[in-house]
Amino acid sequence: MFATRFAPSPTGYLHVGHAFSAWTAFDAAQAAQGRFILRIEDTDQTRCRPEFEAAIYEDLAWLGLTWERPVRRQSDHMADYEAALERLKALGVLYRCFKTRKELMEAIASAPHSFSGPEPVSPLAEDEEAQLLQSGKPYAWRLSLARSAGLLGAHWDSLGFEANGHWVKAHPAHLGDIVLARKEFPSSYHLASVLDDARQGITHVIRGEDLAEAAHIHVVLQKLLGLPTPIYHHHRLILDADGKRFAKRNQSVTLRSLRESGTSPAEIRTSLGL
Repeated sequence: MFATRFAPSPTGYLHVGHAFSAWTAFDAAQAAQGRFILRIEDTDQTRCRPEFEAAIYEDLAWLGLTWERPVRRQSDHMADYEAALERLKALGVLYRCFKTRKELMEAIASAPHSFSGPEPVSPLAEDEEAQLLQSGKPYAWRLSLARSAGLLGAHWDSLGFEANGHWVKAHPAHLGDIVLARKEFPSSYHLASVLDDARQGITHVIRGEDLAEAAHIHVVLQKLLGLPTPIYHHHRLILDADGKRFAKRNQSVTLRSLRESGTSPAEIRTSLGL
């Protein structure tokens, strides 16, 4: 059965770009007589706030959307993500990365030529890793694409997915060895999203084209964990008058402010071309 979802993070108030994405997914579910699921992606407990989560429900109801209950909140299911991480460790496709974001940016900046591509990381030698572990230096778990390719063998070259009506060959190297977990975050967006889509029976992932690259790494995780690969649709982004993406910090275009100003959901739909 057709099933799709809208999965916001409660780190601010929803804006018109979120409304477009939620409506696009909801309309597709309605047209297919399928399921529309709301999921709260709140693994980042340093930025997520209860008031923003409450506003998500209020804003979406105001837009006329309905969804299945109970709503899955990722922070309630950390054990699921930790179990998946342990499975990947057991497969031997993860490694510890001790470089901080600042150190990686400095390494890129010091490159002799302009750098474009994934972060320059790789597994450490066992003795060097042991020394860093003993020193107590924090680390992140990264997914090794090289090890994943070796494990999947012939399946690696045939990895792909359907997106926007076309078959797309996966090119996970564009994102490199992504972080799947940190000390303060038991799961990254990539791992939690992939696992939740499978657990909730999502058949069609409908989201903005800014996340199109993510599908190339998600199909790798799906294959490693034995999960189904949904059909993807990456819709256009809603831009402001300057051609920039809307952001939660832009209070003038939040659904909350538009509602308070007297703008109706019908007017917003019309302005978005829906």
